[in-house]
Amino acid sequence: MKKNQSGSVTSSVSAIKKPGVSKAGDLLFRCKRYKGLLIMLIPGLVWYLIFKYVPMYGVTIAFKDYKLLKGIMGSPWAGFKHFERLFNSSQFTNVFWNTLIIGIYRLIFSFPAPVIFAILLNEIRHERFKKTIQSITYLPHFISWVVVAGIIHTVLSPVDGVVNYILQFFGLGPYKFLMMPEIFRGIIIVSGIWKDIGWGSIVYLAAITGIDPQLYEAATIDGASRFRKIFSITIPSILPVVIVMFLMKVGNIMEGGRDQIMNLYNPIVYRVGDVLDTYSYRVGLIDFDYSYSTAISLFQNVVGLVFLFITNFITKRTSDEGLW
Repeated sequence: MKKNQSGSVTSSVSAIKKPGVSKAGDLLFRCKRYKGLLIMLIPGLVWYLIFKYVPMYGVTIAFKDYKLLKGIMGSPWAGFKHFERLFNSSQFTNVFWNTLIIGIYRLIFSFPAPVIFAILLNEIRHERFKKTIQSITYLPHFISWVVVAGIIHTVLSPVDGVVNYILQFFGLGPYKFLMMPEIFRGIIIVSGIWKDIGWGSIVYLAAITGIDPQLYEAATIDGASRFRKIFSITIPSILPVVIVMFLMKVGNIMEGGRDQIMNLYNPIVYRVGDVLDTYSYRVGLIDFDYSYSTAISLFQNVVGLVFLFITNFITKRTSDEGLW
């Protein structure tokens, strides 16, 4: 046992552990010590088990010629036929690169947005104004993409949309924005940021709240400006959280955002907006080709997992932070 400067006794599980106790005994001791926290984990674990792990059995459909009346067990095996069909498809290259490009755009533009927003919110000293901004920015997260897409269609309408109205005032337009392939991906990114920036900032605000106030007080005494405090205290302190969230984002890089894109795109922008999610949806639920659709989704998840492992390896080597 050691005492810190304040005189309080610091202890840990390793310090409490008695010499000669086996790993199994140590694990049992920890379970007893933290049984309250473990009990609180049970509902989350049960939810993941039922809705995430049990359905994973369904991926076997990707290796079968699935027939609805025969079921998964009764359907004949097809091997890698559906994956060969995917890789030989004329649409595969287009939807794959669209998915990857939109995913990279989200990493570059959408991921830093909540971090920057959380830092800016933390600098607001007027508490009522700060809470008002938080409430306003949280609200879009709870609105479905159907409603948000309706708002975007109305705002960007070439007939009576407010954006075209402003442009016409300056002698420009009107433009059919949602039918312009060159800006469609930008609309996807901007609308995604608007919808989720407030909700995404909660994690970073919580991390900022955990920073020791004495660090800021010491920096103030040393004459540090607000910008110096941000770059020397706030950002380094929340960097481990940022890295973990970044890794989770990389793991989802191949998720194109089916709900968002399906409510915004049209055949004119398929060339830049059609992603693996929307392609899989059309194949599975419109053409009823369940095996091929499952193969697409399985490929998509495997690629995301590979990206996650690679990124985690790099971050562990460079910053010693990672998911494992």
